[in-house]
Formats: sequence, structure tokens, C-alpha cells
Amino acid sequence: MVGELIAGRYELEELVGSGGMSSVYRAHDRLLERTVALKILHEQFTRDDDYVERFRREARAVAQLTHPNIVTVIDRGEQDGRQFIVFEYVDGMNLKELMAQEGALSPREAIELGLQIARGLAFAHDQGLVHRDVKPQNVLLDGDGRAKVTDFGIAHAVDVDGMTITGTIMGTSNYIAPEQARGQPVDEQTDVYSLGCVLYELLAGEVPFDGDNFVAVAMRHVNEPVPSVREVRPDVPLRLDWAIQQAMAKDHGERFDSMADFAAELEACHAELDGDEGATMVVPRAARRPRPRSARRRRLGVLPAVLLGVALAALAGGLLGAFALRDGGGSKTSGSAGSGAIRLSGLTAYDPEGSPPGEEHNSEAKNAADGNQTTYWQTEHYNGAQLNKSGVGVILDAHRSVSPKTITVTTDTPGFTAEIQAGDTPSSFHSVSGPKSVDRITTFDLNGGSGRYFVVWITDLGGYSSAHVNEVKAR
Repeated sequence: MVGELIAGRYELEELVGSGGMSSVYRAHDRLLERTVALKILHEQFTRDDDYVERFRREARAVAQLTHPNIVTVIDRGEQDGRQFIVFEYVDGMNLKELMAQEGALSPREAIELGLQIARGLAFAHDQGLVHRDVKPQNVLLDGDGRAKVTDFGIAHAVDVDGMTITGTIMGTSNYIAPEQARGQPVDEQTDVYSLGCVLYELLAGEVPFDGDNFVAVAMRHVNEPVPSVREVRPDVPLRLDWAIQQAMAKDHGERFDSMADFAAELEACHAELDGDEGATMVVPRAARRPRPRSARRRRLGVLPAVLLGVALAALAGGLLGAFALRDGGGSKTSGSAGSGAIRLSGLTAYDPEGSPPGEEHNSEAKNAADGNQTTYWQTEHYNGAQLNKSGVGVILDAHRSVSPKTITVTTDTPGFTAEIQAGDTPSSFHSVSGPKSVDRITTFDLNGGSGRYFVVWITDLGGYSSAHVNEVKAR
């Protein structure tokens, strides 16, 4: 088709991309003497009214979006039964190509790109449009390095309730939200989840969940705990790691309340890179106070993605049964570790008065809840066994807000004094137990304390120059 003239105006010059529904060409607009991008629906879909309507809907929806971080729609038309959309041409690479060329990005670069994407998507959400396929391939970088979101081809709006494309897999599995993988209705928190996955990849150089096939990856998004990017990039700021994990919460109601809130938190993360420690943390409403499901924000449409129905039908019954068992509540969830147990993960050290703040064997924090009592997180070594500050500790992540009755600490350096603190964010804590002299195995009774994050807060080394926290368990 290169060289063909479309609508007597657009001369196709080069195929620059092709997907499941359409191909994109660089084209020359003879009327206005400029370069444009032309997306043409594949011929086999032109006889399907549903596909044609989706294609037209994309043009109508995106034409409403005038924003510096969204690729602009210029025109739409039909020639010989073939549907086409004309976009501004962005002469640059996409984010996936950038990572292939440069590898993992610095926290500053990742935040700045994530902010631009979030602002574009927040604007789309304000217009009633959810993207549903946020991924690095759908973010273009222009000559100035500005990020522009493109390909709203599977987006949906409030005026298309009930429209379903049977047998079509909506979204890309490496970035797919759990509710999307289940074929449930989506809202703007679905895009929040996907952007969280993109930010994880920008920093880690790899996707948060990988697998041999689409279904295997989708199941991991549904069932497995959210990974910490600091496990592969310890230099990533704690607050940025928290923001990504919050965006990727399994329950969409526990994510940021909106893409605008996610953008605000990324702005605060960026400010902290420049030394502004007073930036306000954006805490999702679900983390601030419980709310009934009926009180959650109105979903932006009810266009369910028929995702696993077709894909799973072609797989062995054992895989389908395993998926149903794990997702249906009949077996232990990822948050369980036996009757009454609450799964904890060692996140990082907590040293707000340190120099620099927060740096105290951070990479060893995972040892404090790895199920192995021979490994441990340890404090720095202090001369004269004196902390010379109010305390130091290790943060444990419960991955959701919980209210344990007890927390048990095991150590091979008994005698230090500690208490348990809790918080909804990994930067603000309050005491939920009294102080105790820690023996080899010591159980702290919690005074109704709840939160997602818990700190074993050590206030006295008990004569040692360093203290070890070998294992922490919550019930």
C-alpha cells in the first residue's frame, strides 16, 4: 500500500507499525504539506460492524482529547470500505524502544516520564475515557523528549455501555490489571495499575510479572503479591517504591483514587529528589478509612473485556481449574500463611535520623521476614552500644491494611529494647505496642493497631554494638 493515495490527500510513505486490528503508516498530507500518521483498519475487519464501530469510536473519543501528552487526532474517513484515522506524526521512539536502547532509567527520568503519562491519562479520564492498554509501546517520545500517549483503540467511554467484542483479548498481559484479566468492568484505576507496571519496568528494566504465555502472566497479576522495585534497584527512593506498589494494589479500590492523585504523588516524589522532604504523601481513600463497595466512585462504563474466556477454553482443564481455585477463594490467598497468620515482607530500614536518612543495611531488610531464622536484618555498628538517636528499625509490609493481634520477633542478639509501630504509609508511624526487652523469641501484643506497614523500632541496643532482627511474624 506504500505509494497509495488515501482520500485524494494522504500519500502513504512507510509502514511504521502494525497491530491486531490496524496498521499505521507515515504519510504525506498533500493539502497541508505536512507529515502525518495514518491508521488503517485491517481489511478482514471492515465487514464486521462491531470492529468498524470500535474504530470509529476511537476517532470520536480521541478527537476530544487536546493535551500535550496525548497524540492528536486530525481526521477520520473511509475509502473503498476501509476505515482510517489521521493522527499527528510523532518523529521519535516509543518507551519500549528507549529501554531497549538505554536499559533501566534513573528514578528522576522515570518519574518525569511517568508524570507526563499520568497527566495525559488524567485528562482523558476527565473526558470520560479509559485507555485500557497503557504500556511502553503506546507512549511515544517526540524530538523534545515529551511523552505522548497514543493508541486508544481499545479504550471505552461512558456512551458505549454493553458493547462487547466476543473472543477479543483486551489489554496487554504484562500490564493488565487484575479486574481486567477477570473480564470485569474497568475504570480509571485500571489505567493507574497499568501505569504502575510501566513505572516498575522503567526502573527495573523488566516487567513486574512474566510468563510463558498470556494466561500465565494474567494469572500472576491476579494472584501474586505486588513486587517491590527496590528488590532489584535498591537505589530507588522508598517513597517512589511505595507509590508504584500502591498503584498496583490488587483491589482497584485500594489504589490511588484517581490518575490525578497518582500524578500528585509522583510530583511529590520528584520534589523529594530535590530535597523537599515536606511534600505531602497522597494516601488513597481506602487506606485512610474503610468504605463500602457501594460508595466507590462510579465506574466509567461497563464494557467488560472478554479476556480469559477464549484463551482458557483452549487450555487443559487442569489449568482452568487451578485458576478458578486460586481466584475463587476456595484456597489460601497470597496474603495467608496458615490459620490466622498475616504474610509480611521485609521492605527497608527505617532510620529517619540517620545520615543519610533511611540508609541502614536496606538490602538486608528482606531477611527479616524470609522464613529463615538464620538470616537477619541488622543495624549499623554503634560505638559504645549507644544509638545517639531516638531509634532505628526495619519496615515490614503486609501488602494491605491489616489489624494483627500480635507480632513476634526472633533474634540471635537478645537484650535490645524495641516496640512495634504501624502506619498506612512507609514514612509515618505510631506506636501500637509498649516497649519490651527482646529475648530470643518475643511476642508483642498490639493495642488495636492497624496499618499496612509495621516497624520493629529499636530504642536501645542492650549492650551490643549492633542488633539483629532474624524473623518477624504477625497474627
